[in-house]
Amino acid sequence: MAARVLVVGNGGREHTLAWKLAQSDHVEQVLVAPGNAGTACSEKISNTAISISDHTALAQFCKDEKIEFVVVGPEAPLAAGIVGNLTSAGVRCFGPTAEAAQLESSKRFAKEFMDRHGIPTAQWRAFNKPEKAYSFIMSADFPALVVKASGLAAGKGVIVAESKEEACKAVQEIMQNKAFGAAGETIVIEERLEGEEVSCLCFTDGRSVAPMPAAQDHKRLLEGDCGPNTGGMGAYCPAPQVSKDLLLKIKNTILQRTVDGMQQEGMPYTGVLYAGIMLTKDGPKVLEFNCRFGDPECQVILPLLKSDLYEVIQSILDGLLCTSLPVWHENRTAITVVMASKGYPGDYTKGVEITGFPEAQALGLEVFQAGTTLKDGKVVTNGGRVLTVTAIQENLISALEEAKKGLAVLKFEGAIYRKDIGYHAIALLQQPRGLTYKESGVDIAAGNMLVQKIKPLAKATSRPGCDVDLGGFAGLFDLRAAGFKDPLLACGTDGVGTKLKIAQQCNKHDTIGQDLVAMCVNDILAQGAEPLFFLDYFSCGKLDLNTTETVVAGIAKACGKAGCALLGGETAEMPDMYPPGEYDLAGFAVGAMERDQKLPHLERITEGDVVIGVASSGIHSNGFSLVRKIIAKSTLQYSSPAPDGCGNQTLGDLLLTPTRIYSHSLLPVLRSGHIKAFAHITGGGLLENIPRVLPQKLGVDLDAQTWRIPRIFSWLQQEGHLSEEEMARTFNCGIGAALIVSKDLTEQILRDIQQHKEEAWVIGRVVACPEGFPRVRVKHLIDTMQINGSALENGILKNHVFVQPKRARVAVLISGTGEMWPLYYRAFETIAKGKVEGVRQTVEEGETRREEKMANPSSLVS
Repeated sequence: MAARVLVVGNGGREHTLAWKLAQSDHVEQVLVAPGNAGTACSEKISNTAISISDHTALAQFCKDEKIEFVVVGPEAPLAAGIVGNLTSAGVRCFGPTAEAAQLESSKRFAKEFMDRHGIPTAQWRAFNKPEKAYSFIMSADFPALVVKASGLAAGKGVIVAESKEEACKAVQEIMQNKAFGAAGETIVIEERLEGEEVSCLCFTDGRSVAPMPAAQDHKRLLEGDCGPNTGGMGAYCPAPQVSKDLLLKIKNTILQRTVDGMQQEGMPYTGVLYAGIMLTKDGPKVLEFNCRFGDPECQVILPLLKSDLYEVIQSILDGLLCTSLPVWHENRTAITVVMASKGYPGDYTKGVEITGFPEAQALGLEVFQAGTTLKDGKVVTNGGRVLTVTAIQENLISALEEAKKGLAVLKFEGAIYRKDIGYHAIALLQQPRGLTYKESGVDIAAGNMLVQKIKPLAKATSRPGCDVDLGGFAGLFDLRAAGFKDPLLACGTDGVGTKLKIAQQCNKHDTIGQDLVAMCVNDILAQGAEPLFFLDYFSCGKLDLNTTETVVAGIAKACGKAGCALLGGETAEMPDMYPPGEYDLAGFAVGAMERDQKLPHLERITEGDVVIGVASSGIHSNGFSLVRKIIAKSTLQYSSPAPDGCGNQTLGDLLLTPTRIYSHSLLPVLRSGHIKAFAHITGGGLLENIPRVLPQKLGVDLDAQTWRIPRIFSWLQQEGHLSEEEMARTFNCGIGAALIVSKDLTEQILRDIQQHKEEAWVIGRVVACPEGFPRVRVKHLIDTMQINGSALENGILKNHVFVQPKRARVAVLISGTGEMWPLYYRAFETIAKGKVEGVRQTVEEGETRREEKMANPSSLVS
C-alpha cells in the first residue's frame, strides 16, 4: 500500500527531503508544509497550507489525510516540541523531542552535556551578563575568541573574532544590541580551535548510530572564505579530509557517545544528529550540535544515499536501525552551490523572476529551491538563499565544473554565488605526498598507546608463578612457584565464533572477552587442569583504541575470575582484511595438574554411574550462526525486547550473556578426587561432547525434565522449528558442564557444587552402549522445551499448547543372542518412526535380565 508523508519546512533542505522520499516505491504522495515553488506541483510532491505551529490542528490534519509519518526539516519546530506533541496524538514523527533537541536549542546545555560524557570539545564558559563576559575574554588562559548566542539563531549566531577586542564587540552586539534577539540572552564563549571544519551527520534510533558520509560547507559569503557569515553558500560530500577510519573514530567517540549519553539521561535521541567538528592536531572536537539535516549539507548527502529514505526512516521509527543500515553510493561526489539574493545576508529584494530551470535539468543537474514562490505562474525569489545547484560526478573537480554550467543557465537579477566551493578539498587532493606506514593503514603509535592502556589491566591478573609485565618478547611462568611438584601441562585454544557479529552490531564489547577466556579455560578444566595463564589474539582492519581496550579489559577481568594470568597477546592491525568496525578474537590457555589428577579416569567409569549437569548461563558461545539465521527470519531484531520469560532486556543483550567460567567453582570439586570425568558442553552440544570423556562401550541416558532449560532455547527451537537432534547437537540446552560420578557420592558432590554457587542437577546415568548405537540419548527434550516455551502469565499457561500426537504401544519379541539386534532395531525404528510411544527391549544374557524403556523411536536404551 502506497504511503503519504508530510515534510515540515520551506527551504532547500525540505525540497531535497521531499525529492528523495518521492523516489520510494512505497510513497504515493509527499506533502510539504508550507513548502516553496520547487515543492508546489510535481508528480508526487505538492504543498499544503496547514499551520505547522498549531500542533493540535496539524495532528488532526495528518489523521484526516492518512499521513504515514512526518519529517521535520528545520530546528525551530523541533525546539517547539512538534515531535512530542504529534507522537502523543498518535502521529509518527521523525526527529528528536524538544528535550533532546536542546543539543541545538541551547549551546549551554550542549557544552555541559559534552563535559558530562567526555565528548571532546573546545574549552568554554557561559554568561548572562556582558561585564563578566568581557572580563573573561581579557583574562582567559586560552584564546577565548568564539562568541555564540546560546539559543537558536538560524545558523548565524556565531561570531569568530580575530582579537580580544573584536570578541568583546561581539558580546556587545549579541547581548546589548540584541543582534539575535532572545537567543542571545545567554552567550557561550569558547576557545578558538585551529584546524579544518567538517560536518558529520548520522541517522539514529536512540541506540544505534549510522554515520553519513562527511561533508564540508562554506559559511562565508564570498570566494576565498571572505565576507560575512551566512547560513551556508555551498557544500560537497564526501569530504576527503575525513577518511573511513577517522569517520569510525568520530562515530565511536562523538556520535555514539552522544546518543548513549542522551539515553542515559532519559532523553532518547532519534532522527538525524549533526555534529559540526573541527579537525585539530589533538583529534576531532565538537564545535556544535544540530538536531536535523544541515542546509546545504542535505543537498549533497541525500543524493548519495543508495537506500530508500522511506525505509530508513521507518526502521528508525521502529527502533530497528541496526538491522537496516543505510547504504551509500561509492566513488561518487556531490557538490552544491547556493545562489543568493543581492544584499544577503542583509536586506534583499523579493519577487525577482528566476529562469533556466529546464536548461539546468537538461544538463542532468538537481536544482533544489529554497527562498522561492510562485507569482502569476512564474518562479520568483522569496528569500535570501534562493536555490542550490547540485551536481553528482565521479570526482570533486568534475562535479564543480558541472555545477558551474548550472550557474550559467539559471538566472535572476543580482544573483550572488561562489565558484570555489570545495577548493580546500581540491587543493588537498592535488597535493603530492609521500606515503607512510600509517597512511597505508597501520598506526604503530596507536598500537603502542593501546599497550600502555592495557598494561595495568594485565598486571592486575598476576598470580603465583608469574608477575605480568607486558612488552617483552615472551611471557614466563614458574610452575614450581605455583606449587606444582609433578605436573602435566594442558593447553587449549578457541575463539568466540559469530557471536562477535552480534557484539559488533549491538556495539557492546565488554562481555565478549569473558566468552573468549571461558571457552579456553573450561576446555582445559575438563582435563583436570588449573588455568595458569592466558594469551589473546585481537585482529582488525583498523585499530579503534576504545573498542580494543574494552575487549581486552573484559579478557583481563575474566582471567581474574578464572584465576589465570593474562600473560601476553597479539594485536594485529591488517588494513583491508576486515570492514570498518569489525574484528576477530582467538585465545590460548595453559593449565596444569598433578599427574594423578588428570581427567578423565576412563578406567573408573562404569555402567550405573551418575551424570551431574551444571547450569550454563545461556547459549554460551556456540551455535551462533544458526542463532543469527533464526533471528534474521523472525520478526525480532537485536534491539527488540527479549522474548517473554527472558527478562527485562533486549534480545541482543540476552544473546551476549557471557559464557560461564567454571574453574573457581568446580576446581575444588575436581581436586577432591571424586569426579571421574568432566565434559565441557561446547561446540557439538550434548550429543558430541559427553562421549569425549567416556569409554568406547558406554553411553549416557539423559532426561531433560530433570534440569532447568533457559527460555531462550525454547524460543530458538520454536522459532527455527529445530528438531530434537539439531537442538542437542548444536546447543548446550542449559547444561554448561557434565560430570560423571559414582552413584553413592552423588549427594555429596551436588552439595559441594551448590556450595560454590553453581546450579546443578542429576540429569542422567551411564549405560552400556553397543557399537553403532547413539552414545547420548536425551528423553523429553522437545516436550520440555515446548512446555517451557508456553508463556506463563498470572500463573496461567497460555499460547503454545503442546498436543501429544496419538501413538500406539507395540511389543516386539526378538529371540537370540542379541548380535542381530542393531539390524532389527534400525528396521523397526524406520517403520515405527513417529508412531510408536516407546520400545521395551528385553535381553537375556545367561542369568542377567535387563529391561529399559526407550524415550522415543529415534533413541535406543539398551
